[in-house]
Amino acid sequence: MTSRTLAEVLAESAARVEAALERYLGPEAGPPRLVEAMRYSLLGGGKRLRPFLVLTAAEVCGGDPEAALPAACAVEMVHTYSLIHDDLPCMDDDDFRRGRPSAHRVFGEGLAVLAGDALLTLAFEVMAGLEGDPRVGPGRAIRAVAELARAAGPAGMVGGQVLDLEWEGRDAPVAVLEDLDRRKTGALIAGSLRIGAIVAGASPAQEQALTAYGLHLGLAFQIQDDILDVVGDPAVLGKQAGSDERQAKSTYVRALGLEGARARARAAAQAATEALAPLGPGARVLAELAAYVIERER
Repeated sequence: MTSRTLAEVLAESAARVEAALERYLGPEAGPPRLVEAMRYSLLGGGKRLRPFLVLTAAEVCGGDPEAALPAACAVEMVHTYSLIHDDLPCMDDDDFRRGRPSAHRVFGEGLAVLAGDALLTLAFEVMAGLEGDPRVGPGRAIRAVAELARAAGPAGMVGGQVLDLEWEGRDAPVAVLEDLDRRKTGALIAGSLRIGAIVAGASPAQEQALTAYGLHLGLAFQIQDDILDVVGDPAVLGKQAGSDERQAKSTYVRALGLEGARARARAAAQAATEALAPLGPGARVLAELAAYVIERER
């Protein structure tokens, strides 16, 4: 990385993604109230971590980040859909997201569900459009679409959410927590990196290194989320703290204690950094991100 700080790089990437997302949700995107609900959640702030991973992986693998921008937007649409649905009363029943009332609190449960559905399906329309970009082509586009489907579907994010629901009120062993979080959080994080690599035409070795990094990074990210739910400041988090305890969710803090969870997060971040070795100095920003993930306050 250049003399820019990681915070500056993340902010620059987020602004770039925000501008691109805006273009996908014009008046022609659907009925006005539906588009309003989609925009409310999709353009409501956030770290834009997953799009950053798509763009950075493409660049690290020698590709053009601009060619990967639609894929980065598609990943963020899928992530946002998952947040809308997670907040619903039938799931985590959270009233706030990113410092504002959750989508269902503003638009009602029915429209919130439909806004999530619309973002999910729009994501695949955007991703499929990569086939017409000569920098990507049909072959890579199909692989990228399949990767997003795997990361978001029953073997990935949705499957992780099911396990999360199944273990409510029970103390899950650490091995179960790791499987749950590898699906619920890690699959889309690792998938974001793999999608960026695929769009760039990465080698199998590059894809393998980024996959390993992403799975460790996803674990570190989720453990830090568990920690912040206990010690985080709601004003900084943008949502209520203590929701895991109120819902009797299995977490790393519950399984390992606060200090044990912190140690496990540090170990995961270190493993993520070590996985980057085959990628050389060009992956330095990803190593810095692994450290940031366990130091963040929101």
